[in-house]
Amino acid sequence: MQLTKKREIYFSRHNHFKEAIEKIGFRSSLPKAGPYQYVEIPKDLKDVKIITAMVTPFNADGSINFDALPKLIEHLLAHHTDALLLAGTTAESPTLTHDEELQLFAAVQKIVKGRVPLIAGVGTNDTRDSIEFAREVAAFGGFAAGLAIVPYYNKPSQEGMYQHFKAIADASDLPIIIYNIPGRVVVEMTPETLLRLAEHPNIIGVKECTSLANMAYLIEHKPENFLIYTGEDGDAFHAMNLGADGVISVASHVNGDEMHEMLTAIENNDIKKAAAIQRQFIPKVNALFSYPSPAPVKAVLNYLGFETGPLRLPLVCCSPEDAKRIIDVVIDGDVKATKETVTGVLRPDY
Repeated sequence: MQLTKKREIYFSRHNHFKEAIEKIGFRSSLPKAGPYQYVEIPKDLKDVKIITAMVTPFNADGSINFDALPKLIEHLLAHHTDALLLAGTTAESPTLTHDEELQLFAAVQKIVKGRVPLIAGVGTNDTRDSIEFAREVAAFGGFAAGLAIVPYYNKPSQEGMYQHFKAIADASDLPIIIYNIPGRVVVEMTPETLLRLAEHPNIIGVKECTSLANMAYLIEHKPENFLIYTGEDGDAFHAMNLGADGVISVASHVNGDEMHEMLTAIENNDIKKAAAIQRQFIPKVNALFSYPSPAPVKAVLNYLGFETGPLRLPLVCCSPEDAKRIIDVVIDGDVKATKETVTGVLRPDY
């Protein structure tokens, strides 16, 4: 099937989109669709299931493409994104300056207008810098929480991790979500250290990217109001069945409807239906993490017309051949392309 035809099929399946874009002044060549309806958004993160870790659109010269944001954001909100994470890993935050992040925050807040909660990436491997930026974001306002990653490169001890997050949480009234992803930062925060931090009144949750065994232990022993999100799309089915609160997702950029359908089936105790969706979903997740992220999801988004642009070095775009295979899987569910892209279940440590 030609890629152009696949793009038409994708948008025909996602029929809220055209009028939403026209409302904010963008033209679309898509066929006339049914009436656009905003997703009913809870204001409390406790009720949020799908948090999209949003990409940062770039121009060819590497500057932020602010003009691409409205179209992208309206698409996400139309397809079951309950909250947005800005300046996270998928946003290429290591290559964004704090000033660029603040400009991005202002632009997104202007578009979202309070319809969904926003989470800001605030963490680095420098405790003082993280504190200063958390304070700056708190003063900036408009965020439900800040996401702070376990310090990378420094290789802190468990006590060092505890003191790092305690210092950030003590420094402002911005609620903090811990990001535990040893595949990126080398060290792993243990469940015991996480539960110790969970007692802090300003640490409200964790984005957990370790094992399902750790996830189960945290869910069993956490304080009642502590939020646990999986940061791995491929684990969403298992995490939600274990009792997690939601998923911080990359796949929801392009497969939000499928994820919503699966989570709804789980909520309705229709595990057979949810499992059937998961079986079809896994190859798409594998494809989206078959190359350093966010290159694959940007390839799909660019193909769909969202103008998310290139990546900033040291990350590079997928080759045209890889991009085509990824698109074949994510948009069309092409089994042959799946086998050519990756084999087995890939843990998205990218």
